[in-house]
Amino acid sequence: MYLKSYKELIVWQKSIELVKSVYKITNGFPKSELYGLSSQIQRATISVAEGYSRKNLKEYIHFLYIAYGSSAELETQLIIAKELYPKLDYDTAKLLLEEVRKMLNTIIKKLENNN
Repeated sequence: MYLKSYKELIVWQKSIELVKSVYKITNGFPKSELYGLSSQIQRATISVAEGYSRKNLKEYIHFLYIAYGSSAELETQLIIAKELYPKLDYDTAKLLLEEVRKMLNTIIKKLENNN
């Protein structure tokens, strides 16, 4: 199956859902977090979604690893946020993050095995 665009990838679509979910969470943070945890979480989430539009396989795999690393960073930041602001709903973001991480791991393994 040939994809016309990275936007057709389910993992990219889920990553965009994750971005929106995380922005809903960070909108519930106090204003004092605007340049702290809120900004870090948003940047990490966007970094997860950015890794899919690369031209050659080696570069693509490299950026998938970066996206995977950003997902681990995001996981840690969400754990911290939940400790600091437990009244916010983290469930959707947590489920999407787990799903995206599994997809990234699978894609990386398949591409490396076929390379």
